[in-house]
Amino acid sequence: MRKKHLLKKINNKGLSLIELMVVLVVLSLIILGLVTFFTGGARSWILGQSQLSAQRNARQAIDQMVREIRHGELISAGSTSTSITVVIPAFEGAAAYNVTYSWSEIDWEPINRIVSGTNPVIDNVISLNFIYTYPGGSTDISDVSKVNILLEVDFDKDSNPDITLNSDVNLRNYGL
Repeated sequence: MRKKHLLKKINNKGLSLIELMVVLVVLSLIILGLVTFFTGGARSWILGQSQLSAQRNARQAIDQMVREIRHGELISAGSTSTSITVVIPAFEGAAAYNVTYSWSEIDWEPINRIVSGTNPVIDNVISLNFIYTYPGGSTDISDVSKVNILLEVDFDKDSNPDITLNSDVNLRNYGL
């Protein structure tokens, strides 16, 4: 009888401490790999969303500038090519007004839209240039018929432009 009792204990199957440690190490390596994979995916998604947001903001900024410059009837350039003032004519009961877009050549400064105060249009701008086209060889700023806008934005602040937008604007009210 005693032998049966001893055999039962010897044949009793269970897990030893070493087996548990091996399983724990294997599961830890699997979980570490999954966490690394999902963390990299999350970072990539966040970076993509940031870049998409910066592109959307840059397009909205240049669209706003194009819309107001296009409706202008008179352009006055600033002392540098990073500033422009446009006279917007009266339209459907609204009074005429001046709008100025300016950018300081200090890195990361926003483009400011000035009507009766300063309103930032977009941040993280590293370059903004206005290039004027004069008809018939004129050099008088009041004769400008076309404006080229070059906008460069660096959303990750590595000093390299991530977004470059270039747009030509023909003045609708030129010569009126």
